[in-house]
Amino acid sequence: MTPDDDDIVEPRDVVEPPLEDVIDLHTFLPAEIPSLVDEYVRAAHEKGLRLLRIVHGRGKGVQRGVVHAALERHPLVIEFWDDADSRLGATFCRLMASPLPE
Repeated sequence: MTPDDDDIVEPRDVVEPPLEDVIDLHTFLPAEIPSLVDEYVRAAHEKGLRLLRIVHGRGKGVQRGVVHAALERHPLVIEFWDDADSRLGATFCRLMASPLPE
């Protein structure tokens, strides 16, 4: 039995979620966080965003530490600080205004 043309399902184009100034890391694995933060910061900077909020959750502070370490070494990050309203559950970061020199 061979499928009819009506039975063939074409793959859809990959749909990218909109890039916003806030990202929630709760759905990601801890091992994914450093590369995810790096990619998110780069993409946000490329889009023109300059102030980001990264939600990592409160817990024991492990995710917060991983996020802060990633931001500390990121060349596009000028500064970062805890979101006081989140009770250590999120971090703000400010990005460079201009692109990185090549």
